[in-house]
Amino acid sequence: MITLGINSVYHESAAALLIDGQVLAASEEERFNRRKHAKSAEPQNPHILPLKAIAFCLNRANLTPQNLDKIAFSFEPKIREKYFQVDPISVPGGWGSQEGEDKFRYYLQQVPVSIVNALGEGAEEKIVYVPHHLAHAASSFFPSGFAEAAFLTIDGIAENASAMLGIANGNKLIPKYELQYPHSLGFLWEKLAKYLGFSEYDACKVMGLAAYGKSLEWQEAFQKIAWVREKGFAVDPKVACFRLPNFEGLDAILGSHRSQGDSLEERHYNIAATLQEFNNKAVLSLVEYLYSLYPSNNLCLAGGVTLNCVTNWLVKEQGPYQNIYIPPAANDAGTAVGAALYVDRSTRKPETNVPQLNPYLGPDFTDEEILEAIAESGLRARYSADIAVEAADLIAGKKVVGWFQRRMEFGPRALGNRSLLADPRHASTRKLLNLKVKHRENFRPFGPSVLLEKAKDWFEIGRPSESLKYMLFACPVRPEKQDKIPAVVHVDGTSRIQLVDRTTNPKYYRLIEQFEKNTGVPLVLNTSFNDSEPIVCSPQDAISTFNRTNIDALILGDFIIERKN
Repeated sequence: MITLGINSVYHESAAALLIDGQVLAASEEERFNRRKHAKSAEPQNPHILPLKAIAFCLNRANLTPQNLDKIAFSFEPKIREKYFQVDPISVPGGWGSQEGEDKFRYYLQQVPVSIVNALGEGAEEKIVYVPHHLAHAASSFFPSGFAEAAFLTIDGIAENASAMLGIANGNKLIPKYELQYPHSLGFLWEKLAKYLGFSEYDACKVMGLAAYGKSLEWQEAFQKIAWVREKGFAVDPKVACFRLPNFEGLDAILGSHRSQGDSLEERHYNIAATLQEFNNKAVLSLVEYLYSLYPSNNLCLAGGVTLNCVTNWLVKEQGPYQNIYIPPAANDAGTAVGAALYVDRSTRKPETNVPQLNPYLGPDFTDEEILEAIAESGLRARYSADIAVEAADLIAGKKVVGWFQRRMEFGPRALGNRSLLADPRHASTRKLLNLKVKHRENFRPFGPSVLLEKAKDWFEIGRPSESLKYMLFACPVRPEKQDKIPAVVHVDGTSRIQLVDRTTNPKYYRLIEQFEKNTGVPLVLNTSFNDSEPIVCSPQDAISTFNRTNIDALILGDFIIERKN
């Protein structure tokens, strides 16, 4: 059975391809069109499909559209129609207004037309609409290998819900409880990010900012915006005004909002810390309630909010569930995989769950394609007989290395195939990367990739989780090690770590192993290979980013381009 999964309704447009339940390919559209998040989330564009990602998936499996048995779409319009209510606090023609909803409904009806235009006649009969949160849940549970589990999905909004709690068993996902709009953690992060002078997509910046602040001063005031309650949390829509572009309600409680480019004040750090503290309590409240519904040993998490590595650590260590799994693409892109898995499991009904824990599902490139891109650039490269060793030597010599290898990662984290690598032993490395390579705020932290067997010597790992391999937990750095790796220790003493095992990524493992031989440190600084853009996908993308930044060396496969050349 061949299933194509598609996500395109809001943002993080993506596609995935399954054959008999095995994920063969998955990629975000942004990797091809070079626009972050692929497109903006507008009522008039849910029918704009990830055409390049779809083409990649089919080509990867050497298939044509006619080979497809099912096309799984990660949104169910009928649920939207059932739950939608006009939001009195909205802009006419925008999200939440009747005019905006009419527009959204019309363009949702164009989804089958777009699919037929892309995949040919007969495609419409193959479409299966999968509820958005069930697609999230499927993306986490079915690859986890658990026979049964509780699941929790948390994001901005699905059809109308912002969170779903349920039970997963065998091939079944059974919803037990939902939180509906306007009670949305995802939207709260988006609104506060804009209030703090960033964009709605900059929750990661607010998370980084939060570690510098203190939450105690603002907790009482924050209770007027959102509060934890039994079965989760609530938000005051008249204060948050999610669908208005202004901040009158927040300004009245928190003080005037920050404009982009304004200096950051202590107040801004403290507000970010208060939001993080609230997120911790709200998610733990949902987890505790879920455990009262289904006291399993296993918990599967998904949705954009579950990219919060600080909260994830607390759920793993303080929550009632012993085993936690979060997929590498926990955001909306992952619903392309989840929708396809949901349809596959509902149709074939296999007897067991087979773990699928490989995040490297995107495009790769041959030596010939790499050499052609180098030739077109006019740069000079040399071949290396042992590229991992040479890369480790460069990093130990304080060089910043662009590391481009084999298949690209699926999800928002670079996990050693499209990464910028640097020496974690020097505090100056972080400033260099933020200002001269990534061109971003200096408070932004960096995480390390660490040899799996050595991680416990440098970090508090706590309860084991396969998701520690995906940079999804902020783990405390052991106090005696902090001054040895200052470039990857955040101000709160934690690091968002990636465990690297020899089997999943042998070349990357060998690089870190060699770096340890050189320095005694079994980890390297790893950040996504990009510069205010989507993570590089092709050799041409990597060369373009190399040319406009201060990266010292670019390694494409087994070929090295150094800055001096």
